[in-house]
Amino acid sequence: MRGHSVRLSWLKAPPVSAPAVQLEACADPGRLQLIHGDNLSALGCLANEFTGGITLAYLDPPFLTGRQHSRVTRAKDARGKVLRAERFAFDDRWSGMGEYLDALGARLQAVRTLLAPHGSVVVHVDPKTSHYVKILCDEVFGPDAFASEVIWRYRRWPSKTPNFQRVHDVLLRYVKDPEVKPRFNQLYEPLASSTVATWGTRQQRAVTDAAGRRVRSTRTDQETPGVPLGDVWEIGIIAPVAKERTGYPTQKPEALIRRLLLALTDPDDWVLDPYAGSGTTLAIGGQLGRRVIAIDQSVEALEVAQARCAALSLPLVQRRIVAHGRVAKAS
Repeated sequence: MRGHSVRLSWLKAPPVSAPAVQLEACADPGRLQLIHGDNLSALGCLANEFTGGITLAYLDPPFLTGRQHSRVTRAKDARGKVLRAERFAFDDRWSGMGEYLDALGARLQAVRTLLAPHGSVVVHVDPKTSHYVKILCDEVFGPDAFASEVIWRYRRWPSKTPNFQRVHDVLLRYVKDPEVKPRFNQLYEPLASSTVATWGTRQQRAVTDAAGRRVRSTRTDQETPGVPLGDVWEIGIIAPVAKERTGYPTQKPEALIRRLLLALTDPDDWVLDPYAGSGTTLAIGGQLGRRVIAIDQSVEALEVAQARCAALSLPLVQRRIVAHGRVAKAS
């Protein structure tokens, strides 16, 4: 990795025989769990309950921006004036690419342990780090486990830069076991208007000759579901006045998470989100009948996630990381 000193100490780290922390005891884990604490510690604790049980892990880690991020809230005073407030959300400052990849690699390795044989992981990054993270994932999961690179393309206000505008993120998908059929539900997008004008909306069947060459197409009576979804997704970013906007930094659109869950999970499957952030995975997962475990140590993230689930009447079990041996119950 030319230009960066990358130290992947987690590759040689000795196994930990007994964790110094544990999750609060929970008689009924429910369908949606929100864990307060460091995600690496939480992932280690979850191994006791969920090894091989997670169908999809979605990781939306910090993007190596080199700055602190705040949650922005707005409210009107008695005179109707809009008051803007900022509260610290999370710190995205690192000593360099090596420290960043070292931290992410340790979490990916812990996530791999939790994945079911048919499961997969999606890592959401930007073009600045995507090529490094892909190599990192090759190390953790193996090159043969690479499934796809999804480009999430969006529109936003242009910036003044002597370069092409950056209008996409990268989602890297890896499967747990390349020898096992992964969970995958085919999604479709609408036919192009030119295709509809020429062929209509009925499915086509190819007619071939004795040599197997296509000679013509016939139209069937069955409606086509559309075009199989490709790996470039046009989904708008969250508008400033959108109802789903929470004020939490780096919040991802509900439409993006919904598409991932519909494609890569079935109802009742367990979904893991180690960087809960604004709680979008919890909210959409709950609405779609998935079971979700989300983790975050930011108090602001926890507050937003709790409020979103409450607004949707989604029962949420909250757990904390506690010292090993402590007897406690999740509230």
